[in-house]
Amino acid sequence: MSAECSAETISPGYKQTEVGVIPEDWDVKKLGEVVDIDADNLSAGTSVDYAFNYISLEDVDEGLLRSYSSQIFGSAPSRARRRLRYGDVLVSTVRPNLKSHLLFGQRQGEWICSTGFSVVRCKNSSAVPSYIFSHLFATTITKQIESLLTGSNYPAINGKDVKALLIPLPPTLAEQEAIAEALSDADTLIGSLEQLVAKKRQIKQGAMQELLTGKRRLPGFGEGKGYKQTEVGVIPEDWSAVDYISFGQVIDGDRGVHYPSAFDLQDTGYCLFLNAGNVTKEGFRFSECQFISTEKDKKLNKGKLSRGDVILTTRGTLGNFAYYTKRVPFEHIRINSGMVILRNTAETVTNTYQYLVLRSQIVESQIERLSFGSAQPQLTVKGISTLKIPLPPTKSEQEAIATILSDMDSEISALEEKLAKTRQIKQGMMQ
Repeated sequence: MSAECSAETISPGYKQTEVGVIPEDWDVKKLGEVVDIDADNLSAGTSVDYAFNYISLEDVDEGLLRSYSSQIFGSAPSRARRRLRYGDVLVSTVRPNLKSHLLFGQRQGEWICSTGFSVVRCKNSSAVPSYIFSHLFATTITKQIESLLTGSNYPAINGKDVKALLIPLPPTLAEQEAIAEALSDADTLIGSLEQLVAKKRQIKQGAMQELLTGKRRLPGFGEGKGYKQTEVGVIPEDWSAVDYISFGQVIDGDRGVHYPSAFDLQDTGYCLFLNAGNVTKEGFRFSECQFISTEKDKKLNKGKLSRGDVILTTRGTLGNFAYYTKRVPFEHIRINSGMVILRNTAETVTNTYQYLVLRSQIVESQIERLSFGSAQPQLTVKGISTLKIPLPPTKSEQEAIATILSDMDSEISALEEKLAKTRQIKQGMMQ
């Protein structure tokens, strides 16, 4: 909640503070008032044979301990100095905007972390470690850290800065624990959804490889048929491996004198003019859009989309595809100079099969071979025209394959939407 909120908008039972509006019975404390910071370090006189597990900055990723190393003090990194014990909170002080913080949960063994962390240890039963940890990711803390980094040539803070961070503190440990538990439950749900999405994507990738090469034939297709070797590998003998140009058209954008300048691009308008951020590995993304006017659109010739077209990025970031279906909420779209349109012109090929096979590993490997230029990789229209495509003999088989893979896509999209909503809910809980 904004600190600029006026007194009239503050609900009964709440108050305005340096960190925003909080309950009346909460307090705002400097972190150094309720915890010890960097109080337990190895001395220079530590035995060179002292063995320990070492956590570096690279080992921690937004609350997760990804790895660690076994070290002997005599040969350990010079930063290996901060002693750890169960319940300590590691605050990343180098590039803190990356939020490589950790709630240390190991009870066994000797553990040391890098001086790139400040180690927060709760004292006098005034704060719960899990509450302190969860607050490191809240806006109240991140904004303070951002202000400390402003104007700095090196993105780092120090132990003194950590001690001065202001934190809203509930009056009882029970309330702190309840808040931390609710946030932890949200994290657990987010983690499980992330794993499920990754698993479903992996399953779909395997299904694509099998179905789009005919390694697995669907019931009712190809009974008794054998296999043959082609330029795209082994495919069923009744399939064909054809150049894309045999059933599709590669359309470049209009790069002439009427190509839109920065002055022509507006936040709203008649025709969406695609930028590199609109075409991603996962398809279209419309978080940031630019438009051109009706007049500018009329001056341009080729490069305008029709429903069913596939867009391919051809410069810089190569090989991103997007599919212009009826679900896309823009009636007028044009590509920029770093893209081409792939338009199916054959009655024997379905648009959805075209899109799915173009996104497969079969085509991805060919794009890697066809690209050129080290500073800014590129693809040519001629090269794209020669992409080898495995093609089932009937539209009914193409449709059957596309239905299975599209259903998988829909399931993954639903899970991703649930994941995004869960993240939003957690973010709201932290405000």
